[in-house]
Amino acid sequence: MSLGKIFLGILLFLPASWTRVSRMNAAIDLAAESYAKTEYEQSITDHLALMEGFGYVGTELDFDLGLSHQYAEKPDEALGFYDKASISKDKILASFAFNQSGVIQGSKEEYEVALSKFKSALIQDPLNEVARHNYELLARWMQRDKERKEQDQNKPEPSDFAKRKKAEADRLVEQFRFKDALTVMQEALAQDETVAAYQEFIKSLEEITEIDEK
Repeated sequence: MSLGKIFLGILLFLPASWTRVSRMNAAIDLAAESYAKTEYEQSITDHLALMEGFGYVGTELDFDLGLSHQYAEKPDEALGFYDKASISKDKILASFAFNQSGVIQGSKEEYEVALSKFKSALIQDPLNEVARHNYELLARWMQRDKERKEQDQNKPEPSDFAKRKKAEADRLVEQFRFKDALTVMQEALAQDETVAAYQEFIKSLEEITEIDEK
């Protein structure tokens, strides 16, 4: 028997699992390549092919699918995959999955949910500085927003007198007579407490006047 026939026989008897692993590795490389090229729709297709064609499962794959869907502007689908990735035994991976979920929830104005996600990210990995930054930034914004809303609720309803004085001050501002406008508002406030509804306007006039006098 010739050497060529022997070699051909070896090829014919290669285990099917070997070729399957080879094809799966090629599919993994393809999915990684499409993501690296920021071809996110294709990345989704390639990653799903790993699941459907090879039964490939894992929280790493879930996280990659979450990222691909997020950047393909499919946030709801991304959240589903991040939820799966967040139960990973790999604490760092779970932490980043929670963080990305928080980013999406924040963009949907679900601020309480987003804050909870960032907190969960820090519980999984206290060294996740991205999640820490997001948590602190959102927490501060929510506190200030709460304070602003409380201030708005406590503002008195301006009387007709207060509205006339505000209109008078506006005309002075149009003439760049900021100090005179401030005087009008301060004197009006001394006469009518509902002028306090324009406190932000008065504060702005005070700041501008201080700058002019320097």
